[in-house]
Amino acid sequence: MRFAPLIFAAALAGCASQSTLPPAATSTPAPATTPAAPTAAPPIEAVLQKQIFQMTPVEAGRYVAWAQQAEPDLRKRIAAIGRKNLGQPYVLNLLGEFPFEVHDDLPMFSLQQSDCVVFAEHTYAMALSRSWEEFFWMLQRIRYRDGVIGVATRNHYTEMDWNVANRWLVTDVSAALAGANGPSYAMRVDRARFLKTRHNTERAIPVETSRQTYVPKEQVAAIASQLQEGDFVNVISTRNGEHWASHVGLVVLGPNGERHFLHSQEPKVREESFDSFIARAAEREARNAREGKNGQRLAGFKFLRLNDNIVVPPMAPQPRPGT
Repeated sequence: MRFAPLIFAAALAGCASQSTLPPAATSTPAPATTPAAPTAAPPIEAVLQKQIFQMTPVEAGRYVAWAQQAEPDLRKRIAAIGRKNLGQPYVLNLLGEFPFEVHDDLPMFSLQQSDCVVFAEHTYAMALSRSWEEFFWMLQRIRYRDGVIGVATRNHYTEMDWNVANRWLVTDVSAALAGANGPSYAMRVDRARFLKTRHNTERAIPVETSRQTYVPKEQVAAIASQLQEGDFVNVISTRNGEHWASHVGLVVLGPNGERHFLHSQEPKVREESFDSFIARAAEREARNAREGKNGQRLAGFKFLRLNDNIVVPPMAPQPRPGT
């Protein structure tokens, strides 16, 4: 999704200089132009016939306002909005900071597509908002540390950035679910190196370490009943002794109260049981083994509980960019 060329063309049209040549004597004066009328809010009945990824921003704003009134329960609203994107095409590494920053040309939002993090962020932001403007503000508040937009303040690392920066929204309950003998892994994050090598951005950020607890995949069925709708899921993968959150999604309830995993994964947003997700991972691992590939393997999940009393922190002041 690329808006920059259209915006730039509109800017050029608005700044075009007048011709220095006088009009021909026989020419007919051009009719006065009138500003285009603002786009009218579409009727909600028409909007509800579409999935969110089929909507325009105007329609999405209309839907967000309607959802806030139609479903007062935040957990149920998160599930309903997430399901309203079932079938949305998956695209990896979808978003960036363009045009605010030009280290890449990826835009700050896309309704038409998602990756796993974008899907979760959009769903939470829409569920917490009452208008398109509030949704866009909330999206930046969730996606960036203190809401300060920039590649250096984006929550790149799930466990040590996203989960920590959004403690006002979700709380890690993995240790309690896994029990006293639950597995854990060490993490080491060098943000300065990552920003330099991936985004050509210089920042003096010290290396940080932490230890992360997770629920092993074999234990998920036993603790599933403790999961709640709207909880945040981190899929923990392993390879060569290293562990990391390779994927994310949301917990939703099935028709009989069973816990489902709602997430964006190639080729599109889907809803499935945790058993189904684990089985598909096992099939992929078996295929990699047959082909001699050293692919990642599913280790388990981290679960973050949607907070009951959410108080959205204010944005930090956006600093003036330097050179």
